[in-house]
Amino acid sequence: MGQLFSSIGGKFQRAGAGAGNGWRERQLRKIADEAFDRIRTDSHDDRLTFQDLYIAVLYAYNDINKFLPGPHNDPPSKEKLKAMMEEYDINLDGLLDREEFAELMRKLTADTVRSVGQNLLIGLVLVPTIALLAKRATEGFPVVGKVAQRTPNFVYASIVALGVVLVQKPNC
Repeated sequence: MGQLFSSIGGKFQRAGAGAGNGWRERQLRKIADEAFDRIRTDSHDDRLTFQDLYIAVLYAYNDINKFLPGPHNDPPSKEKLKAMMEEYDINLDGLLDREEFAELMRKLTADTVRSVGQNLLIGLVLVPTIALLAKRATEGFPVVGKVAQRTPNFVYASIVALGVVLVQKPNC
């Protein structure tokens, strides 16, 4: 099943690579710029210290969690951010400018955006298709078939989608 999802996902990514990636990059850049500007306004400096970076990443993850569907995404630990700051501080001044911060955020959010895209693909394409196939398969059964035939496709697909969500939901 996992191979099916990755095969279909790969085809959709190749088909929409031009438009989808550009939109995603613009949105991530917008979130990074807004987080950078919030911190810069407070500190009146065009570069971020580590403390500023940590707060800016928290702002950015707050925005990401507000705008992207799916589960809550936790920001990285201070230790991981410290290591990333050293990696992305190109001019080695111990501070990050806007471009260095944008590159760091692009790296941090790549996995998050990819998993959200896969979940949307599953939820919007695969689950309804599987639901309709299941509906057609059950229409031949004596009691269940009559109910399946009377149930509108969108209702049947919604019930199956809800079932998939409930099965996938982690136990808290």
